[in-house]
Amino acid sequence: MESSEFFKNLKMFISIALIFLGFAMFYIWGLIYGSWNIFAKEYIGVYSIVIVLVLSGIIGLILTVKETPA
Repeated sequence: MESSEFFKNLKMFISIALIFLGFAMFYIWGLIYGSWNIFAKEYIGVYSIVIVLVLSGIIGLILTVKETPA
């Protein structure tokens, strides 16, 4: 029983870390390169990575919270 709680907490931590990493990457990239426009053609690759990180974290959180106890 405790191990399933551990894995649930681990999944939640990883999901929150992905969201944080996505926003941190957006913020740091914007500071370094001065680009806050996510639709700029030359930076679309970097911001697509940010979107994947944030969405993966959000989906992971939703699935972890809705997980039924075993």
